[in-house]
Amino acid sequence: MSRFYRFRLPPWCQQWLLIIERCMMPILIVQCVRTLFFPTTFDVLLLGVFMGIYIAFYFKWI
Repeated sequence: MSRFYRFRLPPWCQQWLLIIERCMMPILIVQCVRTLFFPTTFDVLLLGVFMGIYIAFYFKWI
């Protein structure tokens, strides 16, 4: 269902989704390293949000 949904979006929105999808892995790695060295509650929550977004892109839910 998400594949068809992506094609219904305007071209500029499709481009932003593609950019965000490609940038999520480096952001996730940096946040994971930061959480390992400075584990605060905010860092753990932010890592969880980034992991959720990455998983949603991986399984084509977005």
